[in-house]
Order: sequence, then C-alpha cells, then structure tokens
Amino acid sequence: MGLFGSFNKARKERLDEGLAKTKESVLKKLTRVIVGRSKVDEEVLDELEEVLISSDVGVDTTLRIIQRIEQRVSKDKFLDAGELDKILKEEIVALLAENSALQGMDDFDLPADKKPYVIMVVGVNGVGKTTTIGKLAHKFKSAGKNVMLGAGDTFRAAAIDQLEIWAQRVNVPIVKQKMGADPASVAFDTLSSAKAQNIDVVIIDTAGRLHNKVNLMNELSKIKNVMQKVIPDAPHEILLILDGSTGQNAFEQAKQFTKATEVNALAITKLDGTAKGGVVIGVSDQFKVPVKYIGIGEAMDDLQPFNREAFVDSLFGK
Repeated sequence: MGLFGSFNKARKERLDEGLAKTKESVLKKLTRVIVGRSKVDEEVLDELEEVLISSDVGVDTTLRIIQRIEQRVSKDKFLDAGELDKILKEEIVALLAENSALQGMDDFDLPADKKPYVIMVVGVNGVGKTTTIGKLAHKFKSAGKNVMLGAGDTFRAAAIDQLEIWAQRVNVPIVKQKMGADPASVAFDTLSSAKAQNIDVVIIDTAGRLHNKVNLMNELSKIKNVMQKVIPDAPHEILLILDGSTGQNAFEQAKQFTKATEVNALAITKLDGTAKGGVVIGVSDQFKVPVKYIGIGEAMDDLQPFNREAFVDSLFGK
C-alpha cells in the first residue's frame, strides 16, 4: 500500500501543487523557528505555536498539538530541533486520525447495504457547493456508479440552473422544480425516482444561506424527515462544504451548520488559492467531524478524497 495507502504518485504530486501556497508560508515560518536551535525547548514551542495559529490551524487545536509535542519532549528528554518537522507531522496525523473514520475512500466505494446512498449537501453560497456536487457526481460515475442529483436549493433560480449545467456536463439525471418550491418536496421526488430507477448514489443540494439558526434547523430537519418517508435511514451522509480560503470564517460556518444539523463529513474547497490550508486540521479537530474531500483546483479531478498522511506531508514535509 505504501506510505500513503492507495494514494498514487500523480495524485500526491497534484496535492503538493494544490497546497503549495500554504506549504511555502508554513515552511518559511518553521525555518525561522528552527535555524540556529540545537533542541526543542520552551522558546521553540512558543514560536511554533505562533506559526500554527498564523496558519489558521486555530487556537484550541494548536494548543493540543503543542501539548502533544511537549509530552514527546518530556518523554525523550532531548529532541534535536531539526527533528521538529517530523514530530509535528506525526502528531498532526495522530490528531486527524481521531476524527478520520472515513479515511480510505479513495475509490469512492459505497456501503453495499445502502442503496441508493443519499448525500445531503449543506453550506453557504460561494463556497463551491454546486461545483463540488458536480465533481462528486463525476467521481462516482467514473467509479461505475449510477448517480442522480436533486436541486433542493429552490431559493435561487441560479442554483437550479447551475446544478442542471453540471448534470448535463457529467451526464447524470437531475430532479428539479421551480424556484420557490418546497425543498423537501424536491428531496422526496428525487429519492422516489432514484429508488424506482435503481440509482446507486443520490446527491441533494440545499439552500446556501445562513438565515437565522432556527429557520435553518427547521428547514434541514424537514428535508431529512421527508427523505425518511422514502428511505428510512436517509440521508446517510450530511456533507458540509467549507471554503478553505476564508480561514477563520470557515470555523464560524462549521459552528452554525453543526448546530443546525448532524453534519458527519466535510469537504474543504479552494485550498489551491490560499495560504490558509491549516484550517483543514483545525476544523476537523474542533468539530469532531472527518474531512472527507478537499478541493485543490478547478479541474474535474481536483476534488480529492482526503488522505491525512499525504495532506500533512504536503503541508509540512521538506
């Protein structure tokens, strides 16, 4: 399987390219911490803390990482400062492993006992929600699955049109209604149609607006309840899309949506255009929700299944 499991060389190279801006920023800061130091001491750890916080890892997660490294230093008594990047990678991978039950979905497998497998996608407008749905549909179809889309964001006509364009591009069926229609009705029709047509995976879009939390919670709960009239355990996955380039704002969005519904997977997009890739680590740790996909470019194949070892190596490796 190799160091990164089934993560092939081409995919790793593309990941390195996609995370280049964050890596360049992080390595410059880490180099300043290590140069001229012979051991990992309190001063080094203080400076490392600043590096992680300024890389949008988040304060709470940074403190957890520093605490882990302090324990290593205490246990090993002496650690060469030159080893700091290796220790840092190991401890971040271990931290991510606590929330990464979905690791290893590289081939877009689906549970055999859940057909159709229903994914409800949530997230605010502008984070790349529709694009991510289209790319997911492409990935599942490329893996030999039958895919159907549901245009549940009926709040904006543009959202329905954009999803329809993706459905045509990927060549998968879409269920839609007029702007202003009940999103739960769209979800019901989509699941009913998917069941009748023996579809493998259904991806349902939802409105991308953060109106007040009570309304958001009620709307998403209604959609879930109506889905369950067709498929009792649907949705199987509630996928929250976050824009990695927004840094700390992504934390606030995650906070709102995890309160409003039972998010059980994350997709973090637009990591190629930012130096804020550390947000992937912080959001997964703080909200105890595994990152399942990351977006590292505009191309159809630039939505990658998240591999924690490969990600951390791309971010902190020499």
